[in-house]
Amino acid sequence: MCQLLGMNCNVPTDICFSFAGFQARGGATDVHADGWGIAFFEGRGTRLFLDPRPSCVSPVAELVRSYPIHSKNVVAHIRKATQGVVALENTHPFMRELWGRYWIFAHNGNLPDFSPELDGSFTPVGQTDSEHAFCWLLQNLRQRFGSQAPARTLLFQALHELTTDLGARGACNYLLSNGDCLFAHCSTQLTYIVRQAPFAMAHLRDQDLSIDFSAVTTLEDRVAVIATVPLTDNERWTTMPNGSLWLFEEGAPVGHEMTVAGPQKTLA
Repeated sequence: MCQLLGMNCNVPTDICFSFAGFQARGGATDVHADGWGIAFFEGRGTRLFLDPRPSCVSPVAELVRSYPIHSKNVVAHIRKATQGVVALENTHPFMRELWGRYWIFAHNGNLPDFSPELDGSFTPVGQTDSEHAFCWLLQNLRQRFGSQAPARTLLFQALHELTTDLGARGACNYLLSNGDCLFAHCSTQLTYIVRQAPFAMAHLRDQDLSIDFSAVTTLEDRVAVIATVPLTDNERWTTMPNGSLWLFEEGAPVGHEMTVAGPQKTLA
């Protein structure tokens, strides 16, 4: 299965420290060696870096690791191929336009025999179930809301219904963002941490690298980091319940709903 990394902040922040640990999982400390990618939102624009080579040996990954791009929403992915050949067109995250904004999607899991009917408004370029799922999600959102973006609460409700359908078809951990907020669905495995004052020291699990966040932040900063497996070994990460959809805004989780049978909970 693939590895996911997301970041949602209340101020533009670089992801260099977290990415240093994440990069190692692409062929060095883990078996995910079938490509990687990362997307940074900057205003209404998006920087997208993709490479079908393992991230641990990718010069593009080294560039990202050493280049402090500041963003409020970041989505990254390391691939272990299940459907589709190892190629650039099958490398996550994927990007499409909807309602005048770029949307970014990365998926960890497997949706066997998922062949949704698509109307041509969003068409996959590669062969992955992940890109098909992304196109299907956006197509359904456009069909439901037309040409105008809905309020955030209505969008979350619609994604909850659609993700419940997707989750019934197989493993479907995903990250989705339009640059304003970040949605995270935990199907089988996903964790998060919120870093805010008082900030402390953090140490990576995959590399012997530490950072004192109190030296590089302000008291008002707040950063949520989402990862398949916790990136640090000296911080307390929260494990998302299987079958839950989360909404992150301004560096914090502001709501979640269960997408499988069981008690539902809303945080705000």
